[in-house]
Amino acid sequence: MRAPRVLVVANQKGGVGKTTTVINLSTALAAIGERVLIIDLDSQGNASTGLGVTRVTPSIYDVLTGSCTIWDAVRQTAVPRLHIVPSTTDLVGVDLEIFRKADRLFRLRNYLDLFFTSLNNHADIISYILIDCPPSLNVLTINGLAAANSIIVPLQCEYFALEGLSQLLTTVEHVRATLNPTLTIHGILLTMFDQRNSVAGQIESDVRAHMGTMVYETVIPRNVRVAESPSHGKPVLLYDLKCAGSQAYLRLASEIIQREALAADPGGDKRCGNAAARPIQTSRRPI
Repeated sequence: MRAPRVLVVANQKGGVGKTTTVINLSTALAAIGERVLIIDLDSQGNASTGLGVTRVTPSIYDVLTGSCTIWDAVRQTAVPRLHIVPSTTDLVGVDLEIFRKADRLFRLRNYLDLFFTSLNNHADIISYILIDCPPSLNVLTINGLAAANSIIVPLQCEYFALEGLSQLLTTVEHVRATLNPTLTIHGILLTMFDQRNSVAGQIESDVRAHMGTMVYETVIPRNVRVAESPSHGKPVLLYDLKCAGSQAYLRLASEIIQREALAADPGGDKRCGNAAARPIQTSRRPI
């Protein structure tokens, strides 16, 4: 049995569409037949509430503190084939709870290993696990990076978001060197793209010029329906399947599966790889 692929969606900057990507990419993967598990590692719990799962225990907090297993905390969402390990505000204090634990940076990875072993006893096999990280570099984000096979980096199409990209890639290199040598960058996802904004177009050109095929072909547009859907506790694909945002996330899901297939083929064109962090020159100023 192939172990589930673990993809962490992370960016040290907030407001780049990280949680929105986790919710809607997971839904799109489930819609095309994959079995997906979300792990909500953000104390704000927006991935949980965005899927209509609120105030549920046990949660990821109970998993990380050793009170239960991942299986105990898994909850079915309204989306077929999509499950979630929800978050609660208790997660705010998890740093103090595990501070003195020798494995504090590997808690999630250790519990996922136990989860993978237990999958042998279950008929419904999970194919993808997506981890939603907080918008900061703390012990939770490090746990997510240490547990993942690859990282998806949402990048909002504005200069302030672009300026944090080099820092994030440096963090990935550090994690790879010290905690998780197999961590790869699956891809950089351009989000909140407004084709009417010339700055957005310039940023797309700059990122593609310097990061090459590491940038997904799919671009997530700025879309009112995507912004509205969380208030209804639904992913945008359930809220409005035909809108531009829904169609973009379906294309992204297909592109990710294609990249996974290429990465699994030793003779294929590996698009998700170990690209080193490097400065990105933009038309505005160097980062």
